[in-house]
Amino acid sequence: MSESTSTVSAAATAPKKGGGRRKLSLPVILLIIAGGLLLFSLVRVISGANDLTSVGQVAGALQLAVPIGLAGLGGLWSERAGVVNIGLEGMMILGTFFGAWAGYQWGPWTGVVLGIVGGALGGLLHAVITVTFNVNHIVSGVAITILATGLTRYLANFTFAEAEGGSSKQSPRIDAIDRITIPGLSDWLADLQAKHWFFISDLAGLLGGLVTGLSLLTVLALLLIPVTWWILWRTSFGLRLRSCGENPIAAESLGVNVYKYKYIAVIVSGALAGLGGAFLAIVSTGIYQEGQTGGRGYIGLAAMIFGNWMPGGMALGAGLFGFTDSLKLRGGAENVHAMLLLLAILLVGMMLWQLYKKKYVSAAVATVVAAGLFVWYAFTEALPSQFVDAAPYVTTLLVLALSAQRLRMPKADGMPYKKGQGK
Repeated sequence: MSESTSTVSAAATAPKKGGGRRKLSLPVILLIIAGGLLLFSLVRVISGANDLTSVGQVAGALQLAVPIGLAGLGGLWSERAGVVNIGLEGMMILGTFFGAWAGYQWGPWTGVVLGIVGGALGGLLHAVITVTFNVNHIVSGVAITILATGLTRYLANFTFAEAEGGSSKQSPRIDAIDRITIPGLSDWLADLQAKHWFFISDLAGLLGGLVTGLSLLTVLALLLIPVTWWILWRTSFGLRLRSCGENPIAAESLGVNVYKYKYIAVIVSGALAGLGGAFLAIVSTGIYQEGQTGGRGYIGLAAMIFGNWMPGGMALGAGLFGFTDSLKLRGGAENVHAMLLLLAILLVGMMLWQLYKKKYVSAAVATVVAAGLFVWYAFTEALPSQFVDAAPYVTTLLVLALSAQRLRMPKADGMPYKKGQGK
């Protein structure tokens, strides 16, 4: 390794001030998943909501989590290079349109490629505006989302509206991508889950959802998480890219072409968001529908922040949001009602932790909210449909509120940079 690369490595990996969270290693992530599954099993037994961890529930949650995770992964690439990408939602919208437009004419995999291209073009526009012209990143991202929304509505009027089976608000049906089910294992796990044993059936439901009706595009999307980790944290390319998000002036002084790495990161960010949009149109629904992203680009950004700008943590956040989104599809009000009990138990744990840290005000607030949730759960049998529909967005707000104090973004994230500042 050269001296300049070693210096950048030391700068990028030096201990950070401010007490940021530790990185989530694989054993820690597996321990978190096991603890969460144990808690879900306890809630399922108490509430009687046996569909909470069923094979269908887990499979549905995974399908809903993938677009959110791809948007979050896109945000991670961009922000690790120092560019805030609020425009993920707009890039997803471009992915849905171009993915469906190509998909119904030339097949689903062509749609996937065009969806990626559409999102990448949105990323390129964001890079030109923010990196070259130094426009505020938030303003640019919002503008791109507005532009993507208007552009796709306009294009749909004379593309889908004139096609057989389409209209100005949706595309003709797209052929499905092949799905994988492991014979024997899938049936055995489904039978084991149906027995409703404590923890064992819940584990079977989790594993069964991962081997039943799994789209090939879902497999590809899941593989992108470790690939991103390897590229950004185990290669010299990734090291230089991350240095642009930590200290671009120092990186430039060591010979790193900051503009180039920012451009690459933001274009990849848009491509991943576009892939998430194509997934929505091709795998999730099989058609393009106006407004089908439903704010998933913003939720993906929240998942990335929850994961502390790390791929593993982002995947956990996307899984959480995907799961809450899937609750309304299977069991609806009953499953969300059981989540009240889960939230109450989590808040009790938070209260005990705050007492241990001698933060008595926070502990008191957690106690009051937990008590309110216990009462709400005990005196109701179902929740209003409006609350069920809002569950994913409420979860997003709660997670960000509870985790915001222990986050550490890249130091130069969102900060203006002009070439030559390091000279």
